[in-house]
Amino acid sequence: MVLPLSVRKAMGLHGEAKVILTIEDDEVRLSPIARGVSRAQALYREHAKTVRTTDDFLSDRKEEALADADAPGPKKLSK
Repeated sequence: MVLPLSVRKAMGLHGEAKVILTIEDDEVRLSPIARGVSRAQALYREHAKTVRTTDDFLSDRKEEALADADAPGPKKLSK
């Protein structure tokens, strides 16, 4: 989708910037991805109890996936 220059300027978009398109009821909202990332980072800083790196997070997810694979019950198919 190509947005008019005036809209891109008003939103602070440059080059091939990406946006989040949200539809609620009969309204469409466009938000720059960077704004969503900034909000998520701020929420994390506000609520995080310990300092964790991306590597910590990925390591935890891998451990959870291994535990899920070892658990009894139906297995999820991987792609």
